Amino acid sequence: MTQGGQRNPGRRTVLGAAVLGAGGVTLGLPGTASAAEDSSSYRDLPVPTVVAHRGASGYRPEHTIGSYQLALDMGAHVIEQDLVPTKDGHLVCRHENDITGTTDVAAHPEFASRRTTKSVDGVSLTGWFTEDFTLAELKTLRAKERIPGTRQENTLYDGRWTIPTFEEVLRWAEQEGRARGRRVWLHIETKHPTYFRGLGLGLEEPLAKLLRKYGRHKKNSPNFLQSFEPSSMQRLAELVAAPRVVLLSGAGTRPWDFEVAGDPRKVADLVKPEGLKWIAGFAQGLGPTLDLIIPKDAAGKLGTPTTLVRDAHAQGLILHPYTMRNENTFLPADFRRGTDPAAYGDAFGAFKVYFEQGIDGIFSDNPDTALLAAADFTSR
Repeated sequence: MTQGGQRNPGRRTVLGAAVLGAGGVTLGLPGTASAAEDSSSYRDLPVPTVVAHRGASGYRPEHTIGSYQLALDMGAHVIEQDLVPTKDGHLVCRHENDITGTTDVAAHPEFASRRTTKSVDGVSLTGWFTEDFTLAELKTLRAKERIPGTRQENTLYDGRWTIPTFEEVLRWAEQEGRARGRRVWLHIETKHPTYFRGLGLGLEEPLAKLLRKYGRHKKNSPNFLQSFEPSSMQRLAELVAAPRVVLLSGAGTRPWDFEVAGDPRKVADLVKPEGLKWIAGFAQGLGPTLDLIIPKDAAGKLGTPTTLVRDAHAQGLILHPYTMRNENTFLPADFRRGTDPAAYGDAFGAFKVYFEQGIDGIFSDNPDTALLAAADFTSR
């Protein structure tokens, strides 16, 4: 059964012949992949670069080895991980520390008492949180689809995978790099770093330690580091040389570390030439929301492009905006087809418009679609 009772035409055609293997990961030794010694840099990645957002999360539950593996098999250039800590200080891959919607934790009576309400970056949330669990406890949970109402087909894979540690992902990347004879690129985000630092669970130091252990701490290492909090990238700039990206949300928002520090600047200030020059002092790229590239009007249609791409490039910054997805509900109104929000719209048309702005890459839940769109664009 598919969402809305109708099968979305073309989904399997877009997915093509990419086949996911068994989904397991054989853990290798750190620092042994010869591909990791490659002297190339992020500037040598294909343009537009396709970043698999939380893996191939349009087809598998996000932030699972299965999602990462499928993204790599599809040909994604870079694969994203979001990092949050456990109670005992391990880094695990979840989009949020609130795991209510992405795991089966609610079905575990032994953890019923862990359900609580917290304020995370000023937002009140009720659920279960990674920082209240040891790694051993988290490993008893199974991952599930975050938005089953939109991606009902993904629920087929509910319960198949556990929550991966970041170290498991690093070992998986090394194994795949050896098998493929090339480096596996990662896009690694520190989530809520100020919040976790306040709990004594700072993210930057354990992340830097793992990057050094696996030889991914250098200027030419095959990974980007990213955060919505600029101070997290400043901290990591003191610890490792790997390329860094500052993520930017809506123009009217303020990074949480700015809120805590009393810095009055908003994202609207950071996308001005002066703000971009400041970012270029400690980062190599930007990860802006697509609305900062082309704002939408009141009807949800694309409006007039901003000068952000030109201005960022003038400061030597690359741009990997987020996030493109195939479903109508996520597309600009110009590119929706029909009235079913879960049906696929004209994603290729939307990709073309964004690529025409001169962006260096893009995050996508559907790496196969993004790769085809990029091939179309570069073959013109």
